[in-house]
Formats: sequence, C-alpha cells, structure tokens
Amino acid sequence: MPDSTLFERTELARPAVSPEQAAEILKEHYGLEGNIVELGSQQDRNYRIDTGAARFVLKICRAEYATVELEAQNAAMRHLRAIDGMARVPEPIQATNGADIVALAVDGESYQVRLLSYLDGEPLTRRKHLAEPTVAALGDLAGRVALGLKDFSHDGLERDLQWDLRRAGPVALRLLGAVTDRPLRDQIAKAMISAMKRLRPLTPDLTVQAIHQDITDDNVVSRPDPYGRPIPDGVIDFGDVISSWLVADLAVTCASLLHHADHDPFFILPAVRAFHAVSPLNASELRALWPLIVARAGVLVASSEQQRAIDPDNGYVIDNAAHEREIFEVATSVPFSLMETAILQAVGDTVDIAAGLPDIGRLLPDIDPDRIRLTDLSTRSFDFIQDEWSDPEIDWKLLAQVATDTGVATTRYGEYRLSYTKPLSARAPANFALHIDACLPAETLAVAPFDGVLQITEQHIILQGENLALHIHGLDCPIDDGMEIQRGQDLGRIAGAPGTIGGLRLQFCRDDDLVPPLFARPGHAEAWHHLCPSPSALLGSNIDAPPLESDRLLDRRHRNFAAPQKNYYAHPPQIERGWKEHLFDTTGRAYLDMVNNVTMVGHGHPRLAHAAGHQWSLLNTNSRFHYAAVTEFSERLASLAPDGLDTVFLVNSGSEAVDLAIRLAWAASGARNMLSLLEAYHGWTVASDAVSTSIADNPRALETRPDWVHPVLSPNTYRGQYRGEGSTDGYVDAVASTLAKIDAAGSGLAGIVCESVYGNAGGIPLPPGYLQQVYAMVRDRGGLCIADEVQVGYGRLGHHFWGFETQGVVPDIITIAKGMGNGQPLGAVITRREIAEAFEKEGYFFSSSGGSPVSCVVGMTVLDIMRDEGLQENARIIGDHLKGRLEALGERFPLVGAVHGMGLYLGLEFVRDRDTLEPATTETAAICDRLLDLGVIMQPTGDHLNVLKIKPPLCLAKESADFFADMLEKVLAEGW
Repeated sequence: MPDSTLFERTELARPAVSPEQAAEILKEHYGLEGNIVELGSQQDRNYRIDTGAARFVLKICRAEYATVELEAQNAAMRHLRAIDGMARVPEPIQATNGADIVALAVDGESYQVRLLSYLDGEPLTRRKHLAEPTVAALGDLAGRVALGLKDFSHDGLERDLQWDLRRAGPVALRLLGAVTDRPLRDQIAKAMISAMKRLRPLTPDLTVQAIHQDITDDNVVSRPDPYGRPIPDGVIDFGDVISSWLVADLAVTCASLLHHADHDPFFILPAVRAFHAVSPLNASELRALWPLIVARAGVLVASSEQQRAIDPDNGYVIDNAAHEREIFEVATSVPFSLMETAILQAVGDTVDIAAGLPDIGRLLPDIDPDRIRLTDLSTRSFDFIQDEWSDPEIDWKLLAQVATDTGVATTRYGEYRLSYTKPLSARAPANFALHIDACLPAETLAVAPFDGVLQITEQHIILQGENLALHIHGLDCPIDDGMEIQRGQDLGRIAGAPGTIGGLRLQFCRDDDLVPPLFARPGHAEAWHHLCPSPSALLGSNIDAPPLESDRLLDRRHRNFAAPQKNYYAHPPQIERGWKEHLFDTTGRAYLDMVNNVTMVGHGHPRLAHAAGHQWSLLNTNSRFHYAAVTEFSERLASLAPDGLDTVFLVNSGSEAVDLAIRLAWAASGARNMLSLLEAYHGWTVASDAVSTSIADNPRALETRPDWVHPVLSPNTYRGQYRGEGSTDGYVDAVASTLAKIDAAGSGLAGIVCESVYGNAGGIPLPPGYLQQVYAMVRDRGGLCIADEVQVGYGRLGHHFWGFETQGVVPDIITIAKGMGNGQPLGAVITRREIAEAFEKEGYFFSSSGGSPVSCVVGMTVLDIMRDEGLQENARIIGDHLKGRLEALGERFPLVGAVHGMGLYLGLEFVRDRDTLEPATTETAAICDRLLDLGVIMQPTGDHLNVLKIKPPLCLAKESADFFADMLEKVLAEGW
C-alpha cells in the first residue's frame, strides 16, 4: 500500500450510521432485535445490542479498509479461541446468509459490517489507579496473546496502519500538521526524533510476527479478584492486528498504562516482567521498548488532535484526549537511558556497575584517604537531634562540623537522606544521593582522574571521558572549555580563600546527553545507581552508604522471632525513627501513623527522652525498693480516678493489668465466673485471653473458652442482633439470660470485664444506659465491674478522660496500659483499697518493671505532656474534625458503612451492601495496603477485619488529619 493511501486513512471520519440504521442492519442481516447502545471508537462505528438472551457488538467499518484485513481479524480471533487456557476472545458471528462480513451501503456510503459476541467485564481505562497485580495481569495477558499469535499467519496481516510502530516516524510527521498547539507540536517532534534515533540501530534484531497491537486498558475486560481489584482476562477489538515487531505489542500495552501511573514511568515494570516471562524478548527488543513507548505516545497525541479536527463530535476521541496527553507527558519525563536500564533490571538482566567505565584515578592526590570522615544523614543517624532533619541547611551544617573536627569530610554516596524526606506526602521523596558533597581545605589541588574533554558552564565543570562524565562543582578551573585533558593533568583547585574550608560536589554519569539529578526516588534508585555510579574511586576511599538489608532482616526476624508474633503488612517498611505522628523507614520515607495508640504523646518526644535518660542514669530497679517515683506516680493515677478508687497496682502491660483485675475480682468476690462480651479482646495472658472472644485475634476463641468465662451477646449497635436506637433492652436482656443460668448453677459471680467503648469493634459506643443496668445486675450478685480502658481511655476519647464516663458509671476496677507509657512497658490497675486487700490474703504481688523508677518517671512525664500540651483537648477538636471528614466520605462512597467512635478513637467500617452489611473484608485489607503506598499506616480491626482502627498519637495535627482523609478519599475514588 503506498504512503498516500495510508495517510488518506488517517484522515477518515467514522461511518455515518445512526443507531436506528444499525438496528435495521441487525434485523435484516442477523435476525436480531434488542436494545442498542453506541460504543466508542476512533474510526469505526460500534454498537452493542442486547437481545435479552445474549449481547453482541456490531462493527461498521469504512470500505477503504480491504476485506482481507477484516478476514484476518476474524481468523485471529478464531485462532486464539482454539488455544487451551487462552484469554477470553470475541467470537465472529455469521450473518443469516452465512457470511462473516457483509458489504452494504447506507445513505450512499459503502461499508463493511461484522457481528461479534460481546465480552462482559470492566475495562481498565476509567480506573485511575491500577494495583500492581492488575498491571502484571495486563502484561501477562498481552504476552499470552502474543505467544498465541506467534504461529498465526494470514494475507490480511500485511497491511499499512498508522498504528504500526514501524511507521511511527513518517506517520507522526504527517500528523503533526494537525497539531495547532505549537509547543506541543515541538515536543512531539523532538520526542519522535530522539526515539527514532535510539531505535534505528536496534531494528535488525526485532522479531516480526502477528501481533494484536492494541491490548490496552481500553481494549481488555476484567473481573474482580477477591480484593476487588480488576484482573484483565479478556481481549476485544482486533482492528489493529498486523504483522509487525513483537516488542511493539508490549509497547502499546505499556503506553496505555502511563495515565494510571501517577506520573511514575516505572509503574509499567510489572507488566514488562509478566510479558517477558510468557513471551521472552531479546536484548535489542528490551532496549527498543521505551523508544517505542515514546513513539506510541507521540502518535497517540498527534492522531487525537487530527481526529478531533476531522470528527469534532467524536466523544470517544474527546474523552481520551486528556489521558493521551498525560501518557505523552509521562513518557517524555525521563531519560531514555534510565528507562532502558530499569527495563533490563526488571527482567533480571544483571547489570555490571563497573562495565565499560574507564580506569579512574584519584581526583585529590594531596588528600590522604585515611583523613576522610563521613557524615551520617540516614534515618538512623545519631547526629539529628529531635527534628533537625527538617532544617534545609542541616546537611551542610553537619558536614562543616565534621570537617572542622577532621579537616576533610564528605557525605555518603547512595545514602537515603532523611534530610530530604517530606512528611504528609503521597509519594516517596527523591532522597537517594547520586552524588557526594565534600568539605576540605580551600586551594586543594584537583587532577584529572581519566582522559577526557572539558565542558565548562559557569561553576559547572564536566570532564567527558569514554562512557563516563564527571560533573564537578566548587573547583576553580583555569582551563578553557573544550580542551582535551590527560589523566593526572591539573584541573584546578578547590575554591575559597587560603586557610578556609571549601565545598566540592562530585557526580558521575554514563549518559553524555544528561545532566543527572542529585537525588533519586527509592523506587528508581537501582537504575540511577547504574547510570550514576559511585565516585569512591575519586577519593581512594569507600564513601558509599551501606546497602539496605530490610528483606534480609525480615528473614532473620522470621527465623528467630516466634511466628505467632506477627508484623504489620506482607512487605513491611523497616521503621527506624519517629517524630510526633510521623514514622520514617530506612529509605527516608515518611508515614503518617494513624494506628499507634501505644505512642500517646507522639514519637521521639524530647521531654520524654530526657526524663527517661536522666532516670536511667540515676537508678532503675524494681518496686520493692523505696524511692520517690513509685509513690508520686501512684498518687497521680489515683487522682485521675473517680472518688473511692484510690489504690494502684503497677504492671508491665494491658494483658497483665486485665489478668490482675480478674484475679482481684476472684479474691474479692470468692467466686470465679466472669462475664465478658463477644467480639472483645483483652490480652494474651491466660486469664486475659480467656475473656477475649474476638475471632479476628483467635479464630477458635468461641470454642476454647474455659467454663468460668460466660460471653454475652455483643452490644454492637451497628451490626449486632439489635441495632440503632432502642437496642439497649435487647442487649441487657441477653445479659440477664446468661446471669440466670449462672444463678441456677449456684456457683456465684466474680464480675464482668468489658471495654467502656467497644474498641476492638472500631470504637462503637455501647447502647445508652447499657452499663448502668448491667453493672447493677452484676453488683446485685456480689460481682465486681472491671472497665478495660487500655485502648479507649486515658484522654483518647477527647470528650472524656475515661471511656466509662460515656455511660455514666463508676467501675470497681480500672485497667490501663498502652499510651500511659508511650511505648515503655507500663500498665496499671486502679481499684478500691478493700479489693486490693482481699487479694493480699492470697500473697503479695510483684511486677518487675511495672513500677520501676524509669517506668514511673515515664508515666508521670506522659501525664505532664498531656496536661501542658492540651492533648485531650486536641483529641476532641481534631477527632471531631476528622470524624466529620470521614462522615462526608460516607455520603459519596457506598463502601463506607459507618463511622464509629469519638475523639481520636474512631472506626471506619466498610461494607459491600448497606442493607445486608456484608463485611468488605478483603477490600479493607487492600485499602490498607494502598494507604501504605500513599504514606499512611493503617490496619483493620473487628471480627470481620473490615473496620479501619483510627487511633493515632494524640498530638495529631489538623493538617495530618486532613492528609489522612485526603488519602483515604483518593483510594476510594481511584481504587486500590
């Protein structure tokens, strides 16, 4: 086909066939009638017909396309349908006269018509976010289709299409005339020239075979996996099937992913890996992939501009224009060399960092390598005091400080600098150092470490050698631009006055055409590391940061740390630092901690660190010794409790506190039977576990309770047996029924243990007046009432210091822990003196570190901070604001069933159906994983694990609460 015919095709509008005319065609030629809906297409006219019994697609093509091309499409579909295990593919349906293709005229225009079976499923186009399993599945699907077409041949495959990437250069040149936006036109032209330049030497090695050439997010259909994520399993629209480069098939698929990539081109790599695993590509094809993606992006945008001019009412083209522009922007946002490296690394091509580099000598021959000292700017650095890492000048301040002490200091190459982190960011920071900064004596001599040519632009000096460029800042260089330099020849001296300290910045880069960035994002670090290798050789000393070993560390944890002690997330970040409500992993990524009720006053609080350190320096022992802290802390705790609760036990944890509370009830009542609530969690000791009935924490909880434990109906007013207002009586009656059975047995009642707010279910308030009536029934039988305030009490509710205040009751025993020590192992039991004395009849009580001097000082300092910083009031104000934001999400997204709780103990419950309240368990797990990607730590709770348990440090700022709500909104809107 001559180029003139090809270019004429690019200017064709869609067939002018109305829905009414399409209905006539269907009835006359296929004997079908039904509801007709138009489907999008750039140059065809497609209609879906629903007959009630089945659904089909009527495809109307212009006569300018040869019939043999349409025959090839039908044959390709039938070929793939015959392969076992192949993806779903449409079936060509014959007309009533037995023809696969019907030639006809409408309003004097000649067309060719086909009917295909319709594939049910969701396209991926309108899903803004695609999870990695979805991306990988799309690559796998494209690979399987390519493999299936490997042995397919047909005369109609030899065709000229504007989408054939072998013709991308001339096609784009032709289409550019329709681009009226001159800057955009120039960008497309520049991108196409660069792509063709890199592609040209690779083309002889590119495999040619039959390919689909349009397996995109718009041309596949998917079904949801158990987590609600779409997994593509069907391919539609074979209109571009052709004999062309195999790798072009993958390029088309990857280009379509870029508008889902959140501006990160590395997003395509799971698809590349999956395609390559099924349909392996050779080295040249892998190197050609990114230039072809750029070419595809350029043709897409240019073609869209032309088609809008030809067919301005084409809604399909108009709707796709914005995301095609985004595809082009992402494709042209990174260097070709970076993506080539990343693609090779993604498929397991081991890259030798030193390969092709010249022999590198020392840059500073007068500097003894042994004198060089390194700064530590990592997450675990001891040099950052409090939040000094947030000081924009901290790197140079610490570097200068070290240089003052030693004479020569340098930063570390390949270090994830905490100083470049960005709290409250949906993206990981660009903080992987691809360069080094050094402080050393001014006027220090620098010599050329290898042969090269100098390029000088103001203070930026580049020594361009063979396959490597050295970028230098901070050097006084007397040599002219463009001069050839020999290894060992003087380059200049460190800038600065004699006797002062000068600054020097050094960076290597393999790409001659690139001025590399100083930092890379963690996900891009491996590829950039290859392009910008370490400059250690320049100094004759290892100045590299040690590699991160988070995965290996996790393996070691699993070898020696008992398996029942689980960690958050399947692939957890390695958290090594905290500040206020923020956590930081070893890559410097900041996370908003929305789940850590252990850290009440925030991470890294300086007052707490100082108080604990000071007490450690004085004394730490056990509570059988006489010292001030245990007395003072006990007095503070007793003063917080209601009148009459004046006696304190100090223990190590909440589990130990509940365990002790149960033993106190046994001792004081003389009985053993205990009431507890279903769905509750109280701890892991024998007694506290016995009264824990949450099947999320223990799947066998309901069948393994000892006979002295009597679980009563969970008073869950949202999804329990009795719901909403007026549910109190039903739940109280359920308790009365259980008590009647205990009464009948004549074995007495020791008491009841329950959370004052249903914490484990996500902060659901108990029915109004519930505890007043239940406590009265328990006390009538000589039992004691234990309020488990470990999770919900101690100021977290904002509106109340204690959870039991919401019910207007006073318990006999209070258990507290978690936040009262801000991470220090500390818990307490507060009760009446006569109850404590009843326990003494059974012997004395002792807890090694619960009442130690350090624990007591920590506990008092936490209370001081809460008072001085108004943290309970902050919990009320920020909690109310956050709850309002979450309730607003419930008005938009049906998945949000309810928002429970108050203050900074909230629960967001997800359901698949608001009438049946079917728990959205797997969706909740996937949402938590997606939030982690966006910089938020969140975990599910409840028996169905479908509730987000929102319990951050009480210092949570309003901007942090809003960031959490914004990220959650993003997940619910874009997908997970």
